[in-house]
Amino acid sequence: MKTYMEITEARMVLELPEKASQQEIRDNYRRLIRKWHPDTCREDGGKCTEMTAAINAAYELITAYCSRYRISFAEDEVNQYISDAEWWLNRFGNDPLWGKP
Repeated sequence: MKTYMEITEARMVLELPEKASQQEIRDNYRRLIRKWHPDTCREDGGKCTEMTAAINAAYELITAYCSRYRISFAEDEVNQYISDAEWWLNRFGNDPLWGKP
C-alpha cells in the first residue's frame, strides 16, 4: 500500500484538492496530458516527456488508491450529495403548497 506522502505527491502532480470526485481526477488528468504530452507541448522536449511520465504515474497511483477505497451507500452518506432540488422534492414531494405547481 502506498504511503500518505506518495498519495499527496500524486495529488499535487494532478493539481487536485484534498477531496475530489472521480470525474475531477479524470478531467485534471486529461487537461494536464493535453498540456504536457510531447506531441503538443511547447516547452523543452525533455521536460514534456518528464512531466508526461509524472502525470501518468500519478494518475495510475490515484486510480489504484480509489479502486480500493470503500464507498458508503448508507442513506445519510448518499443524502450529503443530493442537489437542492432533490432535497426539496424529498422533503415536500407534491405537496400543493410547497411542491411544484
